[in-house]
Amino acid sequence: MAETVTIEGKQYLKRNPLGVLGLSFITLGIYGLYWYYRVNEEIKAFTKDETISPVRSLMALIFGWLIIVPPFIAVWNTANHVLKMELQVGVQTQISPALTIVLLLLLSIALGIYVQEHLNRVWDKAAGKPAPVAPPMPPPPPAMPPA
Repeated sequence: MAETVTIEGKQYLKRNPLGVLGLSFITLGIYGLYWYYRVNEEIKAFTKDETISPVRSLMALIFGWLIIVPPFIAVWNTANHVLKMELQVGVQTQISPALTIVLLLLLSIALGIYVQEHLNRVWDKAAGKPAPVAPPMPPPPPAMPPA
């Protein structure tokens, strides 16, 4: 389910985004909280940014709902860290912090899929693996002749 990637002597988990979804669903969201904590730990280790606090981020996500705003700030910050990591290693398609807020509002379980997919791109690029190639777009339908 998860592949270990070694970058600069540290190990990171390249998780299957659908696995995050499935385990979150099966455990009634408990794995999702664990995943969020671990992702923030990995971001902190990769960026070497001591201002990132996985515990604070997790607590904002769990208890912040009492005053509404903290979960959105925590998710926004996590997405911004992933965006900076993508830019640092040269990932072409970057995460959208605004979309993470929308996903949190509409369907919070999809948030894990989206963020993990972008983290996997960072792990691949930083480990020197080639990025997966997107399938080619189908050709547009032929134009209708004028009547």
